[in-house]
Amino acid sequence: MPMTIRQLPPVVVNRIAAGEVIERPAAAVKELVENAIDAGARHVDVVLRDGGQALLAVSDDGSGMSPAELALAVERHCTSKLLDNDLLHIKHLGFRGEALPSIGAVSRLAITTRERGGEAVRLTVEAGAKGAVEPATLNPGTRVEVRDLFFATPARLKFLKSARAERDAALDAVTRLAMAYPAIAFTVTGDNGRDLLRLGAVGSDLRQDEARRQRLAAILGRDFTDNAMPIEAQRQGVILAGFAALPTFNRATSRDQYLCVNGRPVRDKLLAGAVRGAYADFLARDRHAMVALFLELPETELDVNVHPAKAEVRFRDAALVRSLIVGALRHAIGGAGHRASSETAEQALAAVRPATFFSHSPSYPVSRHSLPSGLTDVAMALYEPGLRPTPPPTPDAPEQHFPLGAACAQLHDTYVVAQTAEGIVIVDQHAAHERLVYERMKAALAATGIPRQMLLLPEVVELNEATADRLAARADELAELGLVLEKFGRGAVVVREVPALLGETDVQGLVRDLADELAELGDTLALREKLAEVCGTMACHGSVRAGRRLNQAEMNALLRQMEATPHSGQCSHGRPTYVELRLADIERLFGRR
Repeated sequence: MPMTIRQLPPVVVNRIAAGEVIERPAAAVKELVENAIDAGARHVDVVLRDGGQALLAVSDDGSGMSPAELALAVERHCTSKLLDNDLLHIKHLGFRGEALPSIGAVSRLAITTRERGGEAVRLTVEAGAKGAVEPATLNPGTRVEVRDLFFATPARLKFLKSARAERDAALDAVTRLAMAYPAIAFTVTGDNGRDLLRLGAVGSDLRQDEARRQRLAAILGRDFTDNAMPIEAQRQGVILAGFAALPTFNRATSRDQYLCVNGRPVRDKLLAGAVRGAYADFLARDRHAMVALFLELPETELDVNVHPAKAEVRFRDAALVRSLIVGALRHAIGGAGHRASSETAEQALAAVRPATFFSHSPSYPVSRHSLPSGLTDVAMALYEPGLRPTPPPTPDAPEQHFPLGAACAQLHDTYVVAQTAEGIVIVDQHAAHERLVYERMKAALAATGIPRQMLLLPEVVELNEATADRLAARADELAELGLVLEKFGRGAVVVREVPALLGETDVQGLVRDLADELAELGDTLALREKLAEVCGTMACHGSVRAGRRLNQAEMNALLRQMEATPHSGQCSHGRPTYVELRLADIERLFGRR
């Protein structure tokens, strides 16, 4: 039976568009808050009921709309933001004119707005049916109320998550926009009038980096900003700024990695790959860095029209952007020296409990065997000074003027205690030496190149043609990493040499992993990480083991090497190599402060 081509009615077209643009309440919140920002708002208030499904309201103090503009605003492809119909110079967050008609097609929508110097007006749209513009009451600005979202498309309701999950997703959308616009105040109110988010506007008299720092501290917490490194880099008109956490301040997921491009929060695989590559030497595969990065580049170098919800962007020169991010992060990590996260010191202080060994000064002879097992060698030295492994440093000992101080003692043949000018440092001797050995290995490999091992029988790896071409195009880069391959007919590569460090390895699996990561992230992370893992294992086995006694000279030598070695504040798995307790912290423990 022949099918007749026909044009879909406007209501159906709008509902199809709503399925692309408004997939859940969070998407509607994002679109409406972006409209408020584009309107020049200085305060944006969001109200959510039942995760945004029952009620979703966004109010702002922006420019507002005239009655004629309000009538057009709910029609498809009507916008005030695309000047001269130029898609190459998009300067606003919104530009398609699809958000309001899409929302109105699947909900009960009410828009109240007022221009400065004008009268307030109101318009309703229910399941795509547009009402008349009516007089209303409102302060200058706009209020958009969305009730019963998706009531006109019941099938979509079945795919929504719980009210709490939808609420959290909407809150995340507002939070990401708030990071990019610290000069705007944001509030989000949930069920029962409970504040979910309340952010005051950051003073306009502050420098941009300080304003961002204050806004990030309010969103991500002071712990992040206290343990974050400032990021500043520029290359060929592309400007990168923001903050990245120290490797020791890491998380179990990549959720706390944020990227804003020209003020537009995006989720981009490029960012994930760049951050993972920059932190590869400092974090285990199951740990992730915290970063908040802000990228500025000419509009002509960016395509924001590649995703219906504008959640992704495309760069004209993705390699430039990626190398800028990786280089800036590595430079910041290198500049941090042996600094470790202050979170470790806070954890150490939180773990300390007041001593309960004695209710009064002991009047009987004290020996190691008569004391509770919890008493350490350092505490025992108060009673048997001969047990202290090393003499305490004298006040004018030159080692005290070094950042990591002078060695005082060794605890349990594993931890080195050093006195500094401002407190004490406790060093994990195995983790610290592991980092020192690892850095020496990296330097040696950089100087001499990665040794290669020729395969007795070259291995052919079958792939599709595009993937094989992608690998062959990166053959020179792979050869620098010790993997020599070349094109082998259509849809295959032949591997002739592999890095000698890998020993017996699954060549097929390695090449396929590389191909997948080149397609997704544009980098050869699989091979780099395998080499880093082998170097890390060799460094681990070749370093000072826990349980080995060190004399004072050896302990001080370890401290001096740590001070001279970059990245010595954390081992290759992102764990701290030392904890510093300042004298003020210690005095607070004993009630002196």
